[in-house]
Amino acid sequence: MKFSIAFPLLCVLFSVSQEHNPMKSVHQFPSPGYYQDGDFILGGLFSLRVTDGDDKSRFGFEGLFDTQSIVHKDLTKHYQHLLAMVFALDKINKDPNILSNISLGFHLFNVDFIEMKATKSSMSLLSGESPPVPNYNCRAEKRNKLMAVIGGVSPGISTVSSRILSLYNVPQISYGTFDQSLKNGVQFPSLYQFPMSTTALHQGIIRLLLHFGWVWVGLVVADDIRGENYLRDMSEEMVHNGLCVAFTERVQEFPARQISSGHLAKRLRAINVIVVLGDTSSLLRLSFKIVCDIALGNVWVTTSDWDITTPPLRDFQSYSHFRGSLSFSLHIDEIAGFKDFLQSVRPAKYPHDIFIQDVWSVIFECPYQEEDVIRILKQCKQNGTLETRPLHVWDMKMSPQSYNVYAAVYAVAHALHEELGLKLEETGDKSANLTLHPWQLHLFLQKHQLGRSVGKEKIVNERILSTKFDILNYQSLQNDSKAQVKVGEFIFESHNDQRFFVHDEEIMWSEYYSETPSAVCSQRCPLGFSKAAQERKPFCCFDCVPCPDGEIANETDMDQCIKCPIDQYPNKQRDRCLPKIMVFLSHDDSLGFVLIFLAMSFSVLTVLVLGLFIRYQDTPIVRANNRNLSYLLLVALILCFLSSLTFIGQPTAITCILRQTFFGVIFSVAVSTILAKTFIVVVAFKAIKPGNTLHMWKVTCFSNAIVSTGSLIQVGICALWLGTTPPFPDMDSQSEFGQIILQCNEGSTTAFYCVLGYLGFLAFLSLTIAFLARRLPDSFNEAKTITFSMLVFCSVWISFIPTYLSTKGKAMVAVETFSILASSAGLLGFIFLPKCYVILLQSDRNSRKKLLDQLPSQSQRI
Repeated sequence: MKFSIAFPLLCVLFSVSQEHNPMKSVHQFPSPGYYQDGDFILGGLFSLRVTDGDDKSRFGFEGLFDTQSIVHKDLTKHYQHLLAMVFALDKINKDPNILSNISLGFHLFNVDFIEMKATKSSMSLLSGESPPVPNYNCRAEKRNKLMAVIGGVSPGISTVSSRILSLYNVPQISYGTFDQSLKNGVQFPSLYQFPMSTTALHQGIIRLLLHFGWVWVGLVVADDIRGENYLRDMSEEMVHNGLCVAFTERVQEFPARQISSGHLAKRLRAINVIVVLGDTSSLLRLSFKIVCDIALGNVWVTTSDWDITTPPLRDFQSYSHFRGSLSFSLHIDEIAGFKDFLQSVRPAKYPHDIFIQDVWSVIFECPYQEEDVIRILKQCKQNGTLETRPLHVWDMKMSPQSYNVYAAVYAVAHALHEELGLKLEETGDKSANLTLHPWQLHLFLQKHQLGRSVGKEKIVNERILSTKFDILNYQSLQNDSKAQVKVGEFIFESHNDQRFFVHDEEIMWSEYYSETPSAVCSQRCPLGFSKAAQERKPFCCFDCVPCPDGEIANETDMDQCIKCPIDQYPNKQRDRCLPKIMVFLSHDDSLGFVLIFLAMSFSVLTVLVLGLFIRYQDTPIVRANNRNLSYLLLVALILCFLSSLTFIGQPTAITCILRQTFFGVIFSVAVSTILAKTFIVVVAFKAIKPGNTLHMWKVTCFSNAIVSTGSLIQVGICALWLGTTPPFPDMDSQSEFGQIILQCNEGSTTAFYCVLGYLGFLAFLSLTIAFLARRLPDSFNEAKTITFSMLVFCSVWISFIPTYLSTKGKAMVAVETFSILASSAGLLGFIFLPKCYVILLQSDRNSRKKLLDQLPSQSQRI
């Protein structure tokens, strides 16, 4: 608890002291460089510290290396780069197959990350003296020639040193990360880099983000040209793969002006996953802010160039800030003997190494000041081994940069070997071997690309066929030690040939996550929901809206819902489609069964009435108003009842054609017959008056003409209907949820309503005439019964139209079927049942004598 309170306070004090306090950590190397003699000299430019860059010396070179530098950070792990060069040169000098009888020496400088130091060190390498003597070589003519320079680790150092070395055609091999800006052969004719596909790195990071579903991430880069290139290319790749950049941050190099602490901290706390591209020196201020602002809980995705295992402050244990981070490290082959070499490193073993004691004091935590250096150094573990030191100050594994240094030394050695071999073939004089010049090595370095495989000491390959990255996870092990554990790898051949795998179960996240962290702007849309973009926000920010009717979302995070096929419908959750039920008014349906029963019952009843009328055909009540019309009307009513059966059952082409046309024609016959009977009632009463010359046979012919004409007009309408747009079987999948209604499409609704309209006209005409004749004598006419029957008929069909239009599916069919049965039953009941009652129960009224006796009295009432 005390530590958590004191930690940010100490960070603030550190920040203030770094900006304003002149009493900072001060280191001073006692001599300009680490030198070892040889027939040929290889120079080395290394960066072992991050200083304030305040080089007070002017262009005059006196006192150049005596200037004290304010050290902000000792990069002890960078000392491995220097040791890798020493190790490689030692192996080459002992190898009889390479440069036999010729030794390679070195002259190594620490230039920190200061470009002026790199310039002066490059001039010292050229002149052979320190301080340098410009444009003058102090070395012997045939010995100690500078043949090549290895360095530096950053683009800035490589740029300024190359401008000096290129004037003298001295090859320079940069061992840092490949930088596109240094590829220009005109500006940097003597500079070589180890190739690395930035596309491969971007693709690897993209694959990692997609693997964990991290779509809402921040991007942090160094504030330089390389950072801008990273930012541009990475942003494009992320958008192309459906990922969003939550924010971008450019970090200036330390000790430039501070970035806004609150602004950065707010951004870091809002985003779980941050992608960082840069190196340890350029991102030192970022590391410092992360530690001091305690922006915990972030997952850092980066490269091995930014060593997250190195805390920005020597006195603080900032492991928890980066625990669980994932980094991409170029895969390198293990160099035989290098680990044993590191274990044997001691200050006493390398007395001429001017850098080892300063690095040793930091690694073994015994810093010294200039005034008590002898007393304090005795307390350091001079015989300690680097293998025992924790990860935050030393790593026994060879870093990719150290590997590049090792490979670069061998590249120069092989180039020398080939050039010396050519000279020996040309002259045959071994003494001429030492007359080589640096520019002669370019031919051998240019015709090959620098490769990363040093198997059997061959580090020059014709072509880099693939790029392989190891994916490392920063973990706290059981013994409380920290380690970079390999949890996966990414191999990039091309955009179409990539191999990526990660062992999720081996990854150890920080203590803030019990499972894989998430990095989304909006939570995933569940099944049944689709994404709706939020206004003025990236496409990764969205709202989840339920799918509309008829559509489903069977996957999470669907951009759009998909429609179900026409024969399927969504379930309640709208995450899958279910087969629709075929619906029609079937015989097995209870409603269909009732309608069939009614239709058959009324048909049988009508047949019985017809039989009764035939049985008593000679009685007055049957003969009244033309018994043939009564027979025709009864037959028509039988067919009307039976026509309702065509509406029940699965629609077919035949039943769809018969339904409306057969119904229309038969009902036209029935209504026309009623109209004819009504006409007979009126005309027959006129015919019995004295002096009337109207003959009944004429009345009969005229009534037959009414029936024929009324029926033929309807037949013509139906024929025109069938000839143009006949009805056909159809499916309605939209009206009812989860159902497909099998129905008959009328083809032409105009023709359908013309049929109904014509029936209505006949019925209205019959009703009007019957109403006017309602006061005629009851014994001689059916005016009253026809009036009531037509009132029922018209009421049924007038109410049918709105009901028919407001229903769907089998209910609509049932409405029309019921209307047919009800209207037919009305005609049967009001016209014929009273007569049946008289025939069966009042037979005394059904006699000619009785009717003649009633005639005078009825005539008097009229």
